[in-house]
Amino acid sequence: MAANVETMFYTREKPWHGLGVQVDDAPTSEDALWLAGLGWKVLQKEIYTEGRIQIPGYKANVRDTDGRVLGVVTDRYKVIQNEEAFAFTDALLGKGVRYETAGSLQDGKKVWLLARLPKEYRIAGERICPYLVFSNTHDGSGAVRVAITPIRVVCNNTLNLALQTAKRSWSMIHTGNIKGKVQEASDTLLRAEDYMEQLGKEFKSLRKITLSDRQVKEYIEILLPMEETPTPAQGRNTLRLRRDMEQRYYNAPDLQDTGKNAYRFINAVSDFATHSSPLRKTANYNENLFNRTVDGNPLIDRAYQLVKTA
Repeated sequence: MAANVETMFYTREKPWHGLGVQVDDAPTSEDALWLAGLGWKVLQKEIYTEGRIQIPGYKANVRDTDGRVLGVVTDRYKVIQNEEAFAFTDALLGKGVRYETAGSLQDGKKVWLLARLPKEYRIAGERICPYLVFSNTHDGSGAVRVAITPIRVVCNNTLNLALQTAKRSWSMIHTGNIKGKVQEASDTLLRAEDYMEQLGKEFKSLRKITLSDRQVKEYIEILLPMEETPTPAQGRNTLRLRRDMEQRYYNAPDLQDTGKNAYRFINAVSDFATHSSPLRKTANYNENLFNRTVDGNPLIDRAYQLVKTA
């Protein structure tokens, strides 16, 4: 488990990001928050100097269970409690949504909830499941983020492409009319159907873009560039990573009947980005992998841009 993960759970099979403690089920947000250790509130308290002089314009966000200071924020900052941040997804539960994972990072400064949406899509012969991820910060460092991340079921690869035709993520800051913004988030999530429809069209388009072996080699070299004056170790490591990505393009069993095209290349890059072993696995490697469910994976987006100009 990543060093920055405070508490976390997952249901059934271990997810692609490899984080959390397994539980049988988490059918509601209340259950998910409890299992994830998120059943606490954030209190705002005045800040004083050592001489007991109040500091105007700022407050401390404090966790009620242990008194931990999560961050110092301005008076304009409005707290969104864990149960408030994730409660709107309960409206979808009647349609079959189930919570897959939830957790706390950096001693409670960041929290999130991940749910598998009920509808499974068959796109270009592939089974694709959309996931909803909702993350929130309590230290004043970031906004509430909401995103849709499609997962290719056969290999558990993320395919959260940055499409120009449909948005997959939304965010809001902790000021202004919070309740109205949460409702806006709910409205945005209802557009998941539109994103998945546009993703399906894009997959069909990518299948029509034929790639030569030379193009594949060139794209891999662009995605995994060599240092200008690499050391012998750096050179070997870069070549190893390139071979890894190349093998995923040519030899992955699930891509054998796909044809040599842009769709196959995107899936190979996604497989590499989601599952390859890094040269050096940092303490927060799995955490960063999970964060890309919201932010998107720059390697996959770069590959997408390359093949679109083929």
